[in-house]
Amino acid sequence: MGFWEVTLSLLKGLEQTCLIFALTLVLALPLGLVISFGSMSKFKPLAYITKIFVWIIRGVPLMLQVIIVFYVPGYFLGTPLFSRFGSVIAAFVINYACYFSEIYRGGIESIAKGQYEAGQVLGMTKSQIFFKVVLMQVVKRILAPMSNEVITLVKDTALARVIMIVEIIKAAQEFAAYGLMWPLFYTAVFYLVFVGLLSLLFGFFEKKLNYYKA
Repeated sequence: MGFWEVTLSLLKGLEQTCLIFALTLVLALPLGLVISFGSMSKFKPLAYITKIFVWIIRGVPLMLQVIIVFYVPGYFLGTPLFSRFGSVIAAFVINYACYFSEIYRGGIESIAKGQYEAGQVLGMTKSQIFFKVVLMQVVKRILAPMSNEVITLVKDTALARVIMIVEIIKAAQEFAAYGLMWPLFYTAVFYLVFVGLLSLLFGFFEKKLNYYKA
């Protein structure tokens, strides 16, 4: 098999990789914010339940979570709850939402209480204080750890192959049947380009947010 044939096959696998990446981000970012509010809730039972859930999800390997989401419902119900791709998205979204929630929580709690009090003195509502005073400072503070998680997500998409989703690594492994191992190493080029573009993007955002200095 020639170089271009392998490249085209890997690009098809990259489509799945990008789709998993994009859907996970779109769904996990807002869900993580909701979970962070739950863990910071003044209603103690909700806060405890949320923190225990986050602890469990963060403590169990993502690969195992993908396997559980796909196989366990089928074991009890006789049929999978999600398709293979749906199971990957569900597991990834829940996993990354929990990680994002801790980043959000750390960012929100790092803002000095005096800023909230100053906003109240000025007659601002809680929502006005959050969106006009706090939010951009939080974004500035969480950008670095968030960028690390997003870059990790790029590489974690390879775990989808555990339930036979043909992402880029799985596409490369299929060439091993023909005695070709170099396509597996060739995938590193795609990952490096992907991660490089994300690094440039986050670097751009960091420069834009330099106005909001801690």
